[in-house]
Amino acid sequence: MFVTIFLPGIDISGMSSTKLALEKQLTYGWETGFNYYDPFLQGKDKPIKVVLSKDPRTGAAIDKTDAYVFPAGTHFPDGLTHDNILGEKVQAVSSSKGRIGEATEEAGGVFLVRVDADDTPYIEFATATRGWTADAVLKAADEQFLAGSGKTMFVREGCWWCHTLLPEETQDWQTFGRPPLVGDFNGESPTTFGSDRKAPDLLHVGARNSSREWMTMHFFNPRLVQPHSIMPRYDYLWGSKDAEGNNIDLAAWDKEYMAYADGSEVYPPEVPTPASDSEARMLIDFVLNLK
Repeated sequence: MFVTIFLPGIDISGMSSTKLALEKQLTYGWETGFNYYDPFLQGKDKPIKVVLSKDPRTGAAIDKTDAYVFPAGTHFPDGLTHDNILGEKVQAVSSSKGRIGEATEEAGGVFLVRVDADDTPYIEFATATRGWTADAVLKAADEQFLAGSGKTMFVREGCWWCHTLLPEETQDWQTFGRPPLVGDFNGESPTTFGSDRKAPDLLHVGARNSSREWMTMHFFNPRLVQPHSIMPRYDYLWGSKDAEGNNIDLAAWDKEYMAYADGSEVYPPEVPTPASDSEARMLIDFVLNLK
C-alpha cells in the first residue's frame, strides 16, 4: 500500500528579507568561508559597522545610527549584486528610495538599513542620498565593530562545533531569545547554524551579555569567568602585542594564573586588552554584535 502525503511548501527564493537579514548582509559582507579573496580566513575583504551620533558631512547631531562602511574594493554582499536576493518589494524600495543601483564595489561607500512608511525594510546607499563618504563616516564614528571579520574568525576557529546560532521553538524562547524567521537569512553565506550544542546558543548573546570586559576574559581563558568551562582558550588570537603595544608573554601569564588557580595568589593576572587590528578583537566584536 502506498500513502501519498501532500505538504505545503514555500518558495524560499521569493521570500522577502527581514530588517535583520539586511543588517546581517551589510555587517558580514560577501561570503565568510574559504574563497579566493581570503583563502586563509584572516578576516580580509570585510565592511566595518559603525555607530554614529552626528552627521559625518555636516557635524549636526543625529539619533544614534548604525552605518555600514565598505572601503573601496570591498566586495558587496549578494543582496547588493543580485536582484533576486532581497525579495521583490524590498528590492524595489532599496533601488528607488535607497538608490543602491548607484553603488559600485570599486568606489565603495556607506549603507544604512531603513524602514519606510509601509514597514518595508530597505537598504539606503547613504553616499548617494546623504553625501556620506567612507572616510568621513569612519572619522565621525563613536564606535567601530569588525563583526564581519569576526564572523570569519567564528568559522575558522570552529565555534559552531559547540555553539548554535539557531534557537529552537521550545523552551529556547525563554533562555536564548526568539527563533529566527526564514527571511532573516537572505544573502547570508554561510549561516553557521551549527549542528550540535555543547554550549549555549549565541544568536542573541550580545543582548544577554554586552560586557566587552567579560568577553575579553572569557576568550582569553574561559576558566577566569566559568571555572568548569570546557571551552578552549583563544589567547593566541591576541597576537604578540596588546592594545598599548606591549609584548604579550603567555608563558609568564600562565605562571601567574596557575598560582591563582592553586590558591597561592588572591587575584588572577590581568588579561591584556586586544590590539585594534587583532583577531581577538574581531571575534569579540562579532559576538557582541549578535543581538
